Amino acid sequence: MKMENTVNNIFKVDYDFEAVRAVEPVNEPERQYYYMEKAAEVYKLICENAGKRLTFNCNTFGCQMNFRDSEKIAGILEKIGFENTEDKSPDFVILNTCTIRENADQKVYGNLGYLKKLKELNPNMIIALCGCMMQETTVVQKLRESYSFIDLIYGTHNIYKLAELVFAMFALKSYAAHHPVKKNGKYKIKHSMLVDIWKDTDKIVEDLPDERKYSFKASVNITYGCDNFCTYCIVPYVRGRERSRRPGDIVKEVKCLADAGVIEIMLLGQNVNSYGKGLEGEKGEPVTFANLLRMVEKVEGIKRIRFMTPHPKDFSDELIEVIADSEKICKHIHLPFQAGSNNVLRRMNRRYTKESYLELAGKIKTRIPDIALTTDIIVGFPGETEEDFEDTLDVVKEVRYQSAYMFEYSKRTGTPAATMEDQVDAEAVKRRFKRLQDTVAEYADDKFGNKVGCMAEVLAEEVNSEEPLIITGRMSDNTLVHFKVPTDNKEDYIGKLLKVKITENCRFYLMGELS
Repeated sequence: MKMENTVNNIFKVDYDFEAVRAVEPVNEPERQYYYMEKAAEVYKLICENAGKRLTFNCNTFGCQMNFRDSEKIAGILEKIGFENTEDKSPDFVILNTCTIRENADQKVYGNLGYLKKLKELNPNMIIALCGCMMQETTVVQKLRESYSFIDLIYGTHNIYKLAELVFAMFALKSYAAHHPVKKNGKYKIKHSMLVDIWKDTDKIVEDLPDERKYSFKASVNITYGCDNFCTYCIVPYVRGRERSRRPGDIVKEVKCLADAGVIEIMLLGQNVNSYGKGLEGEKGEPVTFANLLRMVEKVEGIKRIRFMTPHPKDFSDELIEVIADSEKICKHIHLPFQAGSNNVLRRMNRRYTKESYLELAGKIKTRIPDIALTTDIIVGFPGETEEDFEDTLDVVKEVRYQSAYMFEYSKRTGTPAATMEDQVDAEAVKRRFKRLQDTVAEYADDKFGNKVGCMAEVLAEEVNSEEPLIITGRMSDNTLVHFKVPTDNKEDYIGKLLKVKITENCRFYLMGELS
């Protein structure tokens, strides 16, 4: 029997997939560890057919939450047996997608065009998509119809379920290899796309393997989802409603990381300030983000604590005091204001005013004089006038941000803002954006200049890719610093807190000398 695409089909294995499902555990994460073990058994058989160990690469788009998810993806795949690689044609490619702006979607589709050509050369290649973009019904439908070569699609709510999904995918591919279909007188292996998308979830599944980029710093999720429903943002629709992890579980994870040599922790959530909603303490007391920070600060071995991202409407006086009094919490707060006009803020559903935001920023700077404030700003939101934009510039000039993430408004289908009238002319948006960039840069340059000649504590993170004799690190206030070290032992400095004298302001980063 002559078959197309069956020569060297590595998925044709003899394995009792149904027997595995018959005794699968019900509870998590035990269920996923069970499937990691069983997927590893199948993986070994596939590798024998392939004559090599299979590789994977996870290409991540979007925010730090996505990068944290990718660490978990890598940990699970390595537990199964896959080898992480930077090679451009791995055996298993995962695109962890973002959908916050339209250009993020286009990057994914561009990658798929490239991957289609690779898969035509290697039919055994596995292609998977996950993340926020997959939570959009129209996207999944488009992928089904126009990108049928994809093997696996799953979303944000079941990211922990990857081992089970890989096992199911192996089962589908093995069945197809054993049961080719006849078409036009020829036998061909039928391709199946596995799609597992959940609309929402109340589950939080942790304690799974992960593979971190750095041994000395790590991110820890404290909340999932968002309840704010800003009118321009798709996040509540693709990541679901807000749910908080229990503080004891968070502290336990931080302790394990500290025992493994981690000295810097980043606490992650779409809105960390609302952490604890729906939770009660051991004595029935409210659970707050300020109290969680106090608990994390007590963990021995942790030297620095960061968090991302707070919402201005929930930034309490108690939280300001905790940061001010702490020796571990970094002197950097990312405080998005998005727009300076009360009219625009109301249309965005941000639930604060220009005046209340400036009052908060002033209070933070007064109580913590060495704090570095950074922000997010959207230019050209529907209905924004020149007068509204001037209000945005006013906020930048008064707060004097160290840096800012600036975006031209991007219409996202499914959000209220996408259907608003008074969409701003594209040319006007570009002019305003350039003025904003110049204003932010002017004040950031001024703040950086004030650091020249000062001594700073810098966490050495990596050897500079362009200048091997230079190490790149960050100050407590998140300023990027490059500094030279002796040539013979530069790797010995990585992951350590070092004293560096700042010698030069290079506008977007600083140069220094090891003290």
